[in-house]
Amino acid sequence: MGAESTGAARTPRFAAIDHHRTQGLTMPADHFSAVAAQYAQSRPTYPEELFDWLAQQCAQRSLAWDVGAGNGQASVALAGRFDRVLATDLSEDQIARATPHPRVQYRAAPAHRSGLEAASADLVTVAQALHWFDLDAFYAEVRRVLKRGGLVAAWSYGVLSVEGDAVGPRVDDFYTRVAGPWWPAERRHVENGYAELAFPFEPIAAPRFAIRRRWTLDELLGYVRSWSAVSRMQQATGTDPVALLDERLAPDWGTRDTCRLVTWPIAMHAGRAKAAGARP
Repeated sequence: MGAESTGAARTPRFAAIDHHRTQGLTMPADHFSAVAAQYAQSRPTYPEELFDWLAQQCAQRSLAWDVGAGNGQASVALAGRFDRVLATDLSEDQIARATPHPRVQYRAAPAHRSGLEAASADLVTVAQALHWFDLDAFYAEVRRVLKRGGLVAAWSYGVLSVEGDAVGPRVDDFYTRVAGPWWPAERRHVENGYAELAFPFEPIAAPRFAIRRRWTLDELLGYVRSWSAVSRMQQATGTDPVALLDERLAPDWGTRDTCRLVTWPIAMHAGRAKAAGARP
């Protein structure tokens, strides 16, 4: 569970949240509770310069709301730049495994019910989760909670590329041919950099960011095990596709200690609400 907020003078007031009542909205599917532990262990972190840039765009840094926070990767980074962070996620399993931080308050809640007061947030962030949301309901909540001039930013990291003339194409084939049929339909939004998703805010041009990691084969395989497509395939077929990928990659990878560069491009939408502090 997330650390409790301390310091009453600086703690934002949160309304009570009913985790199950959705005001007539259909709750999105929870694709990650089944792999929450693997997700927390194996997902790559975002570059520090991304969070530096977000903070620079905010006139004040009192409160950031991180939506679809998962295990708190972005939340903890934001806490190094903002006084308080509210981190919410639909998955209680993800929240239970989130990284504690004294300036982060974790809550299990749908994206359209933050529990924040109107015009209270300087920044709203969505890391690798916007494609799961009911966008109309979520955007209404963003407009309600953002301060005047506040920033909303949503980003995703795309399909990985792995260094190596032999191993790179095999990872690509696994993603497309083996895992491909098991990806939820929303995955296409990650693959096209959110190009099809509405973003009704005054846009701000964001720099190009990318995630780069030097990983061993076991680290790469751990990441693949965190894919929702792999979890769905395992549950449906009883097979372990990652073991097969290990067999295909190992002969050309090097030793188990050999590290190869893994890269993910980041696509970001950033903007300011046209009418801060109130629903449209």
